[in-house]
Amino acid sequence: MAEELKTGEQAGGADKPAGEPKQGEGRPARQAKGGDQKAGEAKAKGGDQKPGEAKAKGGGQKAGEAKAKGGGQGEARQGAGETRQGAKPAKEGGGRQAKEKAKEPKLPVKEPRLRVLYREKIAKALREEFVYSSVLQVPKLEKIVVSMGVGEALANKKLLDAAVKELAQITGLKPVKTKAKKSIANFKVRKGNEIGAMVTLRGYHMYEFLDRLANVALPRVKDFRGINPNAFDGRGNYALGVTEQIIFPEIDYDKIERVSGMNIAICTTARTDREARSLLASLGMPFRK
Repeated sequence: MAEELKTGEQAGGADKPAGEPKQGEGRPARQAKGGDQKAGEAKAKGGDQKPGEAKAKGGGQKAGEAKAKGGGQGEARQGAGETRQGAKPAKEGGGRQAKEKAKEPKLPVKEPRLRVLYREKIAKALREEFVYSSVLQVPKLEKIVVSMGVGEALANKKLLDAAVKELAQITGLKPVKTKAKKSIANFKVRKGNEIGAMVTLRGYHMYEFLDRLANVALPRVKDFRGINPNAFDGRGNYALGVTEQIIFPEIDYDKIERVSGMNIAICTTARTDREARSLLASLGMPFRK
């Protein structure tokens, strides 16, 4: 009976088609098929996603082409590159404009008249007069210091503020308040008290102030007969005292606190008083004869 059952099972197994797998062999075959399908789909999706969708979407967000797939990666990168390259000239242009604006001369833009006159005529005349071997020996203006002492500022601080405002109107620069260097009991002054104001002029402001002083302000002095030609310090520097600040046309007589004077010191590079006097006379200073 056992032999008959075995032969029957073999016959039954022989009757089944060859294409159908056995029970023991069906599971690995399905797993293999599933694995192949998953691997194929994963590779296909991964391959499409990396070159097509993932990079195209990332590049599309930067370049504005979110719908591009497959070959959209190259276009997105090109688009992003074009936008970046297009942004560089704008930045460079802005930087150049800023640099050009920084190189432009500050106000006043027009060169002062006395500076042009000194460069073109006065420097040559002084070199011929004193027979200098080098151009650097020719004397020139170095600075002008305008100062005003306000002793009454100890009792009334408004006078010091008014003096600072007037100096700013005359010179065009903001003055500095000066303090006492030592205490003096007779004048009721203590060290550190603000008792004056001063301003230093160089460059364009120096030449413009000297031009207005020599040609506009000094001729307005009452009974003016010229300035002292001997007020030099022996090293080429000249000191001038003005009794009234109203000689300058910038000052309104109706708005001033009180009439006050000022000191003007003109510093030059001349070695002797004779050279300094010749320089200032050439610049238009009206010396007394």
